[in-house]
Amino acid sequence: MSITLTYSGTTATLSDRLHWADEFDWSPVEQATGYSTTGALLVDVSLKQAGQPITLEGTDTNAWISRALCSSLQAWAKLPGIQLELVLRGETHLVIFDHAKGGFSAQPIWKLLDGEITPELFYRPTFRFLKV
Repeated sequence: MSITLTYSGTTATLSDRLHWADEFDWSPVEQATGYSTTGALLVDVSLKQAGQPITLEGTDTNAWISRALCSSLQAWAKLPGIQLELVLRGETHLVIFDHAKGGFSAQPIWKLLDGEITPELFYRPTFRFLKV
C-alpha cells in the first residue's frame, strides 16, 4: 500500500517504505501541574485537539524519490499554511508542513557533479508534518 500526499487535487505517490519516526512519541493527553498558595498539588488534564507530529523518513537504501518529485514537493512546502491529505497505513490525516522543524527536505543518494544532475536522480526524503 503506497503512501500518498494530496494537495488541491494533485496526488504525489510516495514509497510505503518511509519510516514514521515519531509514531509513538506523542501523547494526546496534556497535563500541567502547580501548587496552590496552601501547598496543595493542582493538576489540570485535558486532551489535545490537534498537533500530532508525523515525521516520515527515507533511509539510505529505501523510500527514495526522484529529483522531479522533490521539486514538486518543495514547491508545495513553499506555500504557507497549506493543508494536505496524507494517506498513511490506510488512514487519512489532514496535515500541514511543520516548518519549525524543517518541513520537507531531501538529500541526494549519490554526490554528482552539477552537469550530471537530472530529474531522474534519486533522493532520500524527510517529511515533517503536524496533524490539524
